[in-house]
Amino acid sequence: MSRIPCRTSRAAVVLLAGALTLAGCSGDSESSGAQSSPAPDDTTEAAPAPKRWPFTGETTGRLPQRRAMVVKIENTDSSEPQRGLGAADLVVEQLVEGGLTRLAAFYYSSLPADVGPVRSIRGTDIGIVKPANAVLVASGGAPKTMRRVRQASIPVAGEGSPGFHRAGDRPAPYNLFANLRTLARERGKGPKPPSYLPWGPARALGAGKPAKQVTAQFSGGSATQWTWNGRAWQQADSHAAQGEGFRPDNLLALQVRQVDAGYRDPAGNPVPESVLAGKGPATLFHRGRAYQGAWMKRGPAAPLRLVTAKGEKLSVPPGHTWIELIPRSGGGGLRFGR
Repeated sequence: MSRIPCRTSRAAVVLLAGALTLAGCSGDSESSGAQSSPAPDDTTEAAPAPKRWPFTGETTGRLPQRRAMVVKIENTDSSEPQRGLGAADLVVEQLVEGGLTRLAAFYYSSLPADVGPVRSIRGTDIGIVKPANAVLVASGGAPKTMRRVRQASIPVAGEGSPGFHRAGDRPAPYNLFANLRTLARERGKGPKPPSYLPWGPARALGAGKPAKQVTAQFSGGSATQWTWNGRAWQQADSHAAQGEGFRPDNLLALQVRQVDAGYRDPAGNPVPESVLAGKGPATLFHRGRAYQGAWMKRGPAAPLRLVTAKGEKLSVPPGHTWIELIPRSGGGGLRFGR
């Protein structure tokens, strides 16, 4: 940056008077350290964008140098009480066999010492986990599914890895739990995950529609109900331990196509797969309002894009988010209102 000394000729002062205000010229600027403000030009660099937490969009704190972990968690009465769910950054609910649902809980900002019950992988998890560059923590999976997960180069941590244990007060298979701190130490440093959702300020959302009651219908016998309590979305039928429930700031309902995964579970039920690629209807719920639009994803590894009904970018306000992958057929649907 150039310095302008106070020892300036009168002619020069006249020429500069319209552009500069000279002050404090009782001493030599070379010795006093006074400097002029730089004139703006095309070479001035913009301030760097703040670093966001990948799964909450928040800009406070320092991001750890490690991979995120996505834990598959049982979501039926048999899971009660679920442990560690309230420490998750983001949760995705997906349809599984029998019309039931299972959770994929994302952990990065916090690593609880007791998470579970940990359950098995589904093909849907490839589209959920791959964009996060995360470790998939699960109890295993069908051979066909595990081959696909390996082909997608998704690292998996399962029973036998450090940090897993079976609880003695629960029946199998609902007694497997994971200590994510131990697992993270064993895995060591890893790449930081990219932003998972298109984050943006709440003021960009507009008016929206009133929506304090939300029902995500997964099948004829399974639905997840939410109520806006003025501070967060509260789940009516949570299986989480007391004080450990996930209280999201945002709900994001993505209506997705269902296909047959190509095999049956041990009870003979066909296994469905939610296709998290392509496009479909999307509804964002924030502070008791609904914002409708569409989602787009070019492939399983691609990031999720959201647009409004007018085709403009639909941003998700920073905070904790619960994503519902709602079937577009077979009894699935979305209802909301006052």
